[in-house]
Amino acid sequence: MTTSSTDVRWTVTDLELLPDDGRRYEVIDGELFVTRAPHWKHQNVSVRIGMALEGWSIQSGLGEAAVNPGLVFSEADSVIPDVVWASHERLASMLDKAGHLIAAPELVVEILSPGEKNERRDREVKLKLYSSYGVLEYWIADRKQQKVEVYRRDRGILKLVLSLHADDDLTSPILPEFSILISQLF
Repeated sequence: MTTSSTDVRWTVTDLELLPDDGRRYEVIDGELFVTRAPHWKHQNVSVRIGMALEGWSIQSGLGEAAVNPGLVFSEADSVIPDVVWASHERLASMLDKAGHLIAAPELVVEILSPGEKNERRDREVKLKLYSSYGVLEYWIADRKQQKVEVYRRDRGILKLVLSLHADDDLTSPILPEFSILISQLF
C-alpha cells in the first residue's frame, strides 16, 4: 500500500531534524511548508517594519518587536512570521526555554512572497492560524503594490478592516500613538 504525502502529519519535533539550509520550514495543521530564503526586498521591508515597531516600542516602553521569530503554537503549528510585536505583559509568559514564542503576540506581520501558493498561504492559511490562536492584529504587506492590509480581531476572528496605500498612515489601537507613512515601509 502506498502512502501519499498528504497522509503524513509533521510536528515541531520533525522540524528539528531538518537541515539548516537557509530555507524556512513551517508546519501548519501538520502540513509541512518549505520556502526559499526571501528576496532581498522582502527582507528589507521586514527590517523597516521591525525597526519602526521597535523604535516606537523603545519610546513607549510598551513591548518589543522581533524579525523572523519562531512561533510555536502547538506540536502541529509552528511558523516563522516576518515580524511580530508583543507587549511586555504577554511576552513575560509566552517564551519557552529555547526562546520561541509559544502563544500569540498582539501583532503579526507577513510580507507577501511572489507566487500564488505563497500568497494563498499568507492570506488564507496563516490568517486562519493566527485568528484561531488569538492574534489581535495581522498586517499583510505587499511590497509590489506598496500596500498593507490590516486585519483586526472582531468577534473572535481576524477580519480585514483597512487596505492602506503609499500616502496613507498606518496606525493601530494596540499601538498607542504609533504612526508611519506606508511609503516609508517600502
